[in-house]
Amino acid sequence: MSIDETLGCVLAGGLSRRMGGLEKAFIPLGGQSLLMHVLIRIERQVGMAILNANGAPDRFLSVSPNVVPDVVEGLPGPLAGVLTGMEWALENAPHIKWVATAACDTPFLPRDMVSGLHRAIERDGADMACATSGTRTHPVFGLWPVSLAGELRAAVVEEGVRKIDAWTDRYKLAMARFPITPYDPFFNINRPEDVGKAQKILQEYIV
Repeated sequence: MSIDETLGCVLAGGLSRRMGGLEKAFIPLGGQSLLMHVLIRIERQVGMAILNANGAPDRFLSVSPNVVPDVVEGLPGPLAGVLTGMEWALENAPHIKWVATAACDTPFLPRDMVSGLHRAIERDGADMACATSGTRTHPVFGLWPVSLAGELRAAVVEEGVRKIDAWTDRYKLAMARFPITPYDPFFNINRPEDVGKAQKILQEYIV
């Protein structure tokens, strides 16, 4: 495992429908945006990081200089974000062998997520890995080999594959398990009321 060979890719391309159109990345939590919480956590676990986001990139420049839009048009979902990270690495950082993805609305993601994903791949001799906590699997929080960029592009563009699970079913997938006590690190902000729950977690366990 080499941290220097791993790119962190934070996915911020969603439409935030359940937040009334408010862009989740900029929701404040404990004096910082959700996006900043995620970026700080993942940047400490990888060699370099990018933000996958569509629309005007200037709105993100205060938090990340590397804003990369989907390489596939039509907002095809998080699998396009995985592909975007892979193809960005191929073009801009050829030493990168792995892309670790995380959603921008999950401010408490594990501080050892990337190393845990790497260990799961090594343990199982797998092609890639996703995170699990409790009884839930979190496909968006995964570790992907850049060497599969061509196969992923064919799946997304030529076959119309949209769900991460539909693609990972073709490979040996390892599961990296993370504890859910005292809180689930993959708790995400989907609705306005989730902000209050996140604030409680922040105050009780982190601040």
